[in-house]
Amino acid sequence: MSSTPLLRLHGVTKRFGRTEVLRGIDCSIAAGEAVGLIGDNGAGKSTLVKVLSGVYAPSGGSIELAGEEVRFSSPLEARSAGIEMIYQDLALCDDLDAAANVFLGREPRRRIGGARWLDRGRMRSEAAARFEQLGAEIPLDQPVGSMSGGQRQLVAVARALEFSPRLLLMDEPTAALSNAKIHMLLQVVRKLEQQDVAVLLISHRFTDLIEVCSRILALRDGRIAASIAPRGRDVAGLMAEMQVALTGETLAAVA
Repeated sequence: MSSTPLLRLHGVTKRFGRTEVLRGIDCSIAAGEAVGLIGDNGAGKSTLVKVLSGVYAPSGGSIELAGEEVRFSSPLEARSAGIEMIYQDLALCDDLDAAANVFLGREPRRRIGGARWLDRGRMRSEAAARFEQLGAEIPLDQPVGSMSGGQRQLVAVARALEFSPRLLLMDEPTAALSNAKIHMLLQVVRKLEQQDVAVLLISHRFTDLIEVCSRILALRDGRIAASIAPRGRDVAGLMAEMQVALTGETLAAVA
């Protein structure tokens, strides 16, 4: 893992009318680093990753990617810069099969005569290889709308990984997964770290973040309230520190 930040945020804000959702976010993520993001509903977690993925433009502050200031006006611009996003609602097309969803909007084509046609054979073979890499058994011909929640989540993961991102943003990726599929997904995060891909992982499952993240950022009222390094520490102590960061209250006070 490189010590040079791949992503750096300085004073990033986001307003919707008079409501300020992000209130000066300062943080950085290195290439090959997995960073967790945790916070109560309304803390600004999803807004932050949507700013990073080009869904929202920041109201203020600066974002640097690989040392250069960037400002995305669309998710396509963020994607072309190497940022992929797995949304909480997955953003899949339910009436298309798994392979078509993996390549949605970026379908490979081949020329036949004077026309260019979808290369469905390549889509199927590359999607199958990606699912095999993930250890996922996904039926290629089945519409994703009829799949289980866990299968749909893995289709979204495969789509994000197919185009070799530098930064992967994951918004509650384990919410619909069984324990076995959660373990599989965390293994994917570890592999991405080894490939110098940075990961920002939002999860309400604190134990998942402890397992794979070098740091966990606690977001409260639109600000980073704490940055906690979990490795080598006991879970009870981490839980107590996180409770203070998220609420300002100790576990004893809450009890």
